[in-house]
Amino acid sequence: MSGAAGPAMAPIPFVSQGDVAAVQAWLKALRAAMPGECVVEMGELNAAQRAQCKLAVVANPDPAELKRLPQLEWVHSVWAGVERLVEDLGDSSLQLTRLVDPRLAATMAEAVLAWTLYLHRDMPLYAQRQRSRLWQAEQYVLPEQRTVGILGLGALGEAAAEALLQARFKVCGWSRKRRELAGVRTFSGEPGLAEMLAMSDILVCLLPLTGDTRGLLNAQRLALLPPQAQLINFARGPIVDDQALRAALDARALRHAVLDVFATEPLPVDSWHWDHPDVTVLPHCSAPTNRETASAIVAGNVRHYRQTGEIPANVDMRRGY
Repeated sequence: MSGAAGPAMAPIPFVSQGDVAAVQAWLKALRAAMPGECVVEMGELNAAQRAQCKLAVVANPDPAELKRLPQLEWVHSVWAGVERLVEDLGDSSLQLTRLVDPRLAATMAEAVLAWTLYLHRDMPLYAQRQRSRLWQAEQYVLPEQRTVGILGLGALGEAAAEALLQARFKVCGWSRKRRELAGVRTFSGEPGLAEMLAMSDILVCLLPLTGDTRGLLNAQRLALLPPQAQLINFARGPIVDDQALRAALDARALRHAVLDVFATEPLPVDSWHWDHPDVTVLPHCSAPTNRETASAIVAGNVRHYRQTGEIPANVDMRRGY
């Protein structure tokens, strides 16, 4: 397999279901990062041009649009999370590259630290007391006395762990395969998951959504957390059993949940999360993709493909990430 070269290089379609402004912003960033390539919106290509395309850059694409590219060999997503795309592609032979951006990991680590401190310093409680005009302070707990557990120790989890350690929290983490991280107690497998949950005063979920992780935090596993533990979900909504979470919060088994992701997004206006006193709702904003840095990474991968013919696929379609 080899990439095209020279003036006969096929155009690169950008395929997205985003709004017009978002699509135009992506096209601008991608064109700036790849001045030697012809990056165009999918709708601008005629049938003959579509028949030349071996590569597509995508952001939440309509799978039917990809089927209009008969010679397509690989798809480069500008998102780090690709579970929906993997599901849409099904048994397709297409190879898939997801975004691996160090800037994204740094942004996520910042968010994990910020919202861990939000919970650690009892900010939800003080907000409630302000509304009740109640002047009452809580006893201060040192970071060294609080354990933060991280579900998922990939690039995002590793960066988050480092930020938490620098803030003097005790940190433990769980991943599908056992990893070794300096200063972090690491676990794997079902027994390891149970052990890690039992010590996590604040649990941060950074796992990809797969068949194995869907519903992972069910009622039984949430019950393993220490009394009055708190949850941050920056991964995907379906990883947490929504009704089990609500029951744990209502029973005060869980003290608070910071949720940036939901099974349905945008979150419906009649969802229970909005009004629950022990839930902080965020609009999927914990680690937004930076178009400029993402486009530079896409450009580097495309350049490698043009020079070597090698597809920098990094997604295991069976695992889903």
